Amino acid sequence: MALALWIAARDPRTPFAAKLVALATSAYAFSPIDLIPDFIPVLGLLDDLLLVPAGLWLAIKLIPPALMDEFRAAAETQNRPISRAAAAIVVVLWIVAATVLVRAIAAQ
Repeated sequence: MALALWIAARDPRTPFAAKLVALATSAYAFSPIDLIPDFIPVLGLLDDLLLVPAGLWLAIKLIPPALMDEFRAAAETQNRPISRAAAAIVVVLWIVAATVLVRAIAAQ
């Protein structure tokens, strides 16, 4: 399903709002790095159990059904991409969070 959204995000017939949601969801789903690492108990799996399905649901609701059927059919013939850009964004978010945490600790 995420591959169909990746295709939808790149198709000019997809509505703009649906493109944004589909791009963010598929990029995160195909990112080799999670926002919350899986080794963190409970929280590590929650992002996979909540964020991705919620994004999939919203994107599918925003894309016209006929187009979504076409994207699903196209997804069956393609290989799964790897989103290095989403991985880079996750790394930047982790660096920003670490910087904020270090500054907060140093300010005390």
